[in-house]
Amino acid sequence: MTERPMPTEPGILAFHKRCEDFYPADAVDADIVQQRAWYDALCAAFDAPPPAGMAKRDGLVAGRIPVRRYCPARVTSETRLFYIHGGGFVVGSLDSHDAICAEIAEAAGAELVSVDYRLSPEHAWPAAFDDCWAVLMELLLERHPVVMIGDSAGGNLAAGLVLKARDEGLKGVAGQALVYPGLGGDLVSGSYVEMAEAPGLSTADVAYYREVYKAPEDAVHAFPLRAENLAGLPPAFITGAFFDPLRDDARAYAARLILAGVPVEYREERQMIHAWLRARFMSEGAKAGFAALCDAVRRMANP
Repeated sequence: MTERPMPTEPGILAFHKRCEDFYPADAVDADIVQQRAWYDALCAAFDAPPPAGMAKRDGLVAGRIPVRRYCPARVTSETRLFYIHGGGFVVGSLDSHDAICAEIAEAAGAELVSVDYRLSPEHAWPAAFDDCWAVLMELLLERHPVVMIGDSAGGNLAAGLVLKARDEGLKGVAGQALVYPGLGGDLVSGSYVEMAEAPGLSTADVAYYREVYKAPEDAVHAFPLRAENLAGLPPAFITGAFFDPLRDDARAYAARLILAGVPVEYREERQMIHAWLRARFMSEGAKAGFAALCDAVRRMANP
């Protein structure tokens, strides 16, 4: 039996153990209601108070899509940040990444908008993508540059939206920050094999989430790695986790963007597992990775 790949950093190991106390490794075998209950409890356990003076306001886009706007006490940029949460297209909400969004907005000195897009399996592809696209259109109509940010499934959505914006000739997307994104790798090579049983996310989990999402194989905006042409996209910050089946998606997309002439800053967190953003107060590696993300977003928002 092959030994399960595991990091050695004490902080991230403690984080993983705490996560599994709330969200078992075989969570995808449970029904959707149970998965969401476990995930909500997990997110609540890692919640943190907002920075001092941070104003939050909930609203609707197109009369139906819930969004939350974060305005830090000190705004230094006219750029808007658009954060799309992860969760395999199945779990997550405005609350699941609330503290992460508030801290990024504070660090960047920019207003941030997060979205509560429709989830699978009740709403398969392209529901989530269409909801996020509607929010992006709303932000671009406000005549401010927009920096796209997303983690995991949210990184998939962010990358796909950036591609579609380019394909439709839209201006105003100033950058993209993709955190351990799933971008359409083949599931049978590279990190999908090497990290098939990685802590926090397995290759079987990735296959499950894709099946539930039901994006057709030829939907390029759902599988950005399959896009033939990546030229003309905005600058990218991409960060992957070494102990993650999605690792090579991040590596491959960064490499292809560079070859297409797109400015790219790539990081690989050598001791991190999937979902390490939530470990930023427990793990030195996660703390450093989160600081790098915030710095990259700040620079994109304040060119």
